[in-house]
Order: sequence, then structure tokens, then C-alpha cells
Amino acid sequence: MTKRMIIMLAVVGVLFGGLFGFKAFLGGAIRKNISAQSIPPQTVSTAKAQFAEWQGEFQAVGTLRAVRGADIAAEVPGVITAIQFQSGQEIQEGAPLVQLNNESDLARLQSLAAAAELAEANYERNRKQLEIQAVSQAVVDTDAANLKSARAQVAEQRALVNKKLVRAPFTGRLGIRAVDVGQYVTAGTKLVTLQALDPVYVDFSAPQKSLARIALRQKIALKTDAFPGQVFAGEVSSIDPKVDPSTRNVQVRASVRNPKRSLLPGMFATVVLASGGPQRFLTLPQTAVSYNPYGDTVFVVEESKGKDEKVALVAQQRFVTTGETRGDQVAVLSGIKEGETVVTAGQIKLRSGIPVNVNNSIQPTNEPAPQPKDE
Repeated sequence: MTKRMIIMLAVVGVLFGGLFGFKAFLGGAIRKNISAQSIPPQTVSTAKAQFAEWQGEFQAVGTLRAVRGADIAAEVPGVITAIQFQSGQEIQEGAPLVQLNNESDLARLQSLAAAAELAEANYERNRKQLEIQAVSQAVVDTDAANLKSARAQVAEQRALVNKKLVRAPFTGRLGIRAVDVGQYVTAGTKLVTLQALDPVYVDFSAPQKSLARIALRQKIALKTDAFPGQVFAGEVSSIDPKVDPSTRNVQVRASVRNPKRSLLPGMFATVVLASGGPQRFLTLPQTAVSYNPYGDTVFVVEESKGKDEKVALVAQQRFVTTGETRGDQVAVLSGIKEGETVVTAGQIKLRSGIPVNVNNSIQPTNEPAPQPKDE
């Protein structure tokens, strides 16, 4: 019985020993085979880091508004009897626009004027009577007060009559009329909009770090997608003396000449302010930089010799410090040198030491002032 047990244990030991030995042999062979295989190269596109001369500038998006603009409304209620303008018309200051019904007001004005004439006649008559002591001074004083009151009522009524004729408060372009003849309007009802279009203002916000680059009378260039290719010149006219504590931005206003009246209030536009002289920056396409919370990085392509002494291209990751952007380009302040080859596409599959193949048949855009294309 004991002999059988020993034989069985020996057989089991041999089986397990062979199994573990085979597993160890197979694992070593697999590891040896994997280590003998090289990492396949990854295909990327590249560009060389080059110096470019940039004019220092600040860009912002702004909104156009008229130097003077208002929705014209009547101060008093009434029925419209005449409209004396055309929609879209250029109008001069003081030109009549809308006439409200004023018949009853004119009649009252005539009545008050007659009363004023009577008060004046009474005053003159009693003043002469006072010279011969026919009346007392009190009577003349009362007549003088009555005359002043009558004249004041005439002036008040004449002002009311004048309010029934709405005039243009300044020179500009009228909009589309919002009322019709025969319509009853209350005080404050919009009749038409009036906008002075030359010049126009552009309001935009600037971060507080850019305040040192903005000054009064500084020249600006304004562009809008409504008129591609056109640049409108202007200058900074005012800077808000307070920084918004919620955004840390300051409001800036510039005045832009608009002789053709092509720029309209409410448009958005891009404002460019030149600041300082030209500066040289080492530039790369923006696609070359990987922006990360722990730091911005690029992959630089370098030559490396393998075990067989063959020269191969490998990618090495580097941290860089980036500066301003200009179109498709970004300025690199530190981390790379001029002439180094940097990966511009395909970084997502790379890590330091990975071999690469360079294929520049398709390149990302690298224009300082890109223009959209309709295809």
C-alpha cells in the first residue's frame, strides 16, 4: 500500500514538473521573440521650426453703433395726419417728419393769443391812467401780472402745437417707418429710427493685460465679413476708466470713418490694433502643439542609431512655452531651436523613442493670415 502511494506521488510530481518546465520554456521563448521584434515606425507629417517677423498687434471682436442714433417718437398723443419722409431717406436736422392732428390746439392758441392781446391793452390803458392818478398802483400791478400769465399760456400752447410736428433731431438716415397716416399714437410710440452713420463707433473689450498696448488716438483697422477684403481705418476715441471685476476686461471705443454709409449699427467686426515694432518669433503650425494642463508639448524628430548601426528617425517629446498666435501659426518662446523638425500631424500615436516615417504629402495649413475657401 505504501509502495503504491509513493509511486503515485512520484508520477504526479513528474507530471507537474514537466508542465511547469514547459510553461517556463514557452514563456521565455515568447519573451525572447517579442524582444527581438522592433516597434513598427509610425507615419507622421513634419515641419521645420523657422523664425518669422510679426508685427505686434491686438485683435478683438466688437459691435458697431451709431455716433448718434434714436427711435423717433412723439412727445404727445394724437392722430397722424401727414408723414413727410420716405423710408431709408437721408434727412437733415430739423426736417419735418410726422404731423399730428393739431386743429383743436391751434384754436386754443388763437383764443389764448386774443386773451393776451386784451391783457396787454388793459395794462397799457391802466398804466396811462396811473400817470394822471386815475387808478391805483395795485390795479396796474394786477394788469401786469395778468399780462405775464396770458403770455405764458400762449407760449405753453405754442410749444404744444410745435410738439404735434415731429422733426429730425439730427442729420442721418431714416429707417423703415413704423406708423401710417390716420393711426393714433400715444406719447413714446416709435415712429421711425434715425441713425447718423458717418462716423460710427465700434465698442470692444480688451483684457487688462492688454491695457498697456492701447492708447487714445491709436490707429485701428476694422474688418467685417459683410465686406470681405475691405479695411476701414479708425482710431481709439475713449477707454473706460473702470475694469469689469467679473471679466477683468475694460471697454474700449473707437471711431471709424464711414463715408459710404456701408457700416451699419449692430454689425459685429474684427478690430486690429498695431502695437510696437515688428518682432521675430520662432513659429510652428498650431497643430504641432499638444496643449495639456501639465504643459504644452511637441514631438521633435531626431536621428538615432540602432543596434545594427543603422540610422533611423525617432520622435522625442519636449515641453515648450508658447506665445501669441497668428492665423494658423503659434509663436514658441522656448523648448525648441530654429531648424529642428517638429511633428505637425500624427502625434496622438507617438511617445518618446518611437520610430517614425515622414510623409509630407499632406500638410496642415500654416498661414499667418488664412482665408476661407468655398469648395
